[in-house]
Parts: sequence; structure tokens; C-alpha cells
Amino acid sequence: MKILLADDHVLFREGLQFLLQSLGPQPEMLCAGDYAGTAALFAQHPDAALALVDLDMPGREREGGIERLLALAPTVPVVVLSACEDGDAVRRVLDAGAMGFVPKRERPDVLLGALRLVLAGGVYVPPMLLSSTPRAAPAAVLTPRQVEVLHCLSEGLANKLIARQLGMTEATVKAHTGAIFRSLEVANRAQAVLAARRLGLLPPA
Repeated sequence: MKILLADDHVLFREGLQFLLQSLGPQPEMLCAGDYAGTAALFAQHPDAALALVDLDMPGREREGGIERLLALAPTVPVVVLSACEDGDAVRRVLDAGAMGFVPKRERPDVLLGALRLVLAGGVYVPPMLLSSTPRAAPAAVLTPRQVEVLHCLSEGLANKLIARQLGMTEATVKAHTGAIFRSLEVANRAQAVLAARRLGLLPPA
């Protein structure tokens, strides 16, 4: 398994390399310390199984940040690591197409659990974002992109058609759909549409 690891703090990066050994038998780690080097890794290794990227590295503004990385290798699942815990920033990252956001203060077992979820095709949303909204409105944690996917689900569109309509890959559609199911606490599309209508996210049938 090939993992891209981008963080400008060498000590933190080396600690992560040791921790990530438990994700698989001898994973290959490819590291960078700024956005320029990370962009080069993404361009050279579009077959990577996973990428962990620090949100705030040198060259962010010049290189285009997370959005450019996702465009360089759209099939690579990207998990953002950051000391920032601003809810709006988390939503922006997930809406851009990242498959997870893990605050750097989290415990190692939480990080590993998040990465295993992403490797299985899911999306990891940090608990602090889930708990930042009233329980009566769980849909507040949906990103604008996930709301667009939800509308497509209500129209009965297949993943391939949703991907074409929204300009994303089928894998990203599946990831967003899984995140919608978890946020609405449902198990399938029909339940998601019903729950969304009850919450006012979709117009009545």
C-alpha cells in the first residue's frame, strides 16, 4: 500500500510514519514538507491508496492548496490533518472532496480508525463538527456538495449519472452518499430521502 504523507514538521511526520505501519504490511511512505513537493507526489503517484495532508504548509496560497491536490489525483482519498478546528474550514475541506478531516489533537487510535474508514470508502467527519450543531438538526453537518448529492438521490439517479451531473468521480459520489447516510442515521437511499424531507432539506413529495 502506497501512502502519501505531507507535513512540514519533520518530527510529526516521522511519528506518523511509525504509526501508519499498522495500516498494512509494510506500507510504502512517500513524504513531502510543503505544497509544491506534495503536488509533485500527487502527480507522480495517482495510484496511491491514501494521502494525509497538513492543511497549513508552506506554499499553500501559491500552489492552490487542497483543491489543487485533489484535482491532480482525483482518485486518491485525501485525509486532512490540521490544528485548525473551525467548523467552516472543515466543511470547506470536505466539500472540496477530501474524504476526512482529523484534528491533530486526536488520539492515535482515533486517527487510525478514521483512516480505516476512508480506506473502506467512507468519509470521516470529526466529532467536534457533529457536536457543534443541535441534535434536532443533524443535517447541518452536511456539506453543500453532499446536499447536491442528496437532491440527486431524491431524483433516483444512479451513481454514474450523479457523477456526470456534478462533475465528480463515482467513488466520490459513493463517499458522499455514505456520509449522508451516517449524518441522517439511515441505511439506504429511500430512508435518506424520507429523513431529508422530514428535516426540510428536500421539498415534500
